[in-house]
Amino acid sequence: MNILDETLHVMDKRSLGHVAGRFRESETRTEILRQELAEAIRQAAADGVLQKDICEVTGYTRQQVRRITNAEESPSAGA
Repeated sequence: MNILDETLHVMDKRSLGHVAGRFRESETRTEILRQELAEAIRQAAADGVLQKDICEVTGYTRQQVRRITNAEESPSAGA
């Protein structure tokens, strides 16, 4: 069931603005959490957690984990 079906019966400009605003807030929260997770992955790697275990817990591939852990070593890695 679509959340719009339950909460909004008419999609007017104000309603659309409300949903768009909620989406933007969600994007901001997602970016903050993405950065927190990246830092946690770097800390876990520094603390000796095996890459395979990081991948298992996060669902990331080994390549994604390497990119995150290597980003701290190379300032140009994120550019």
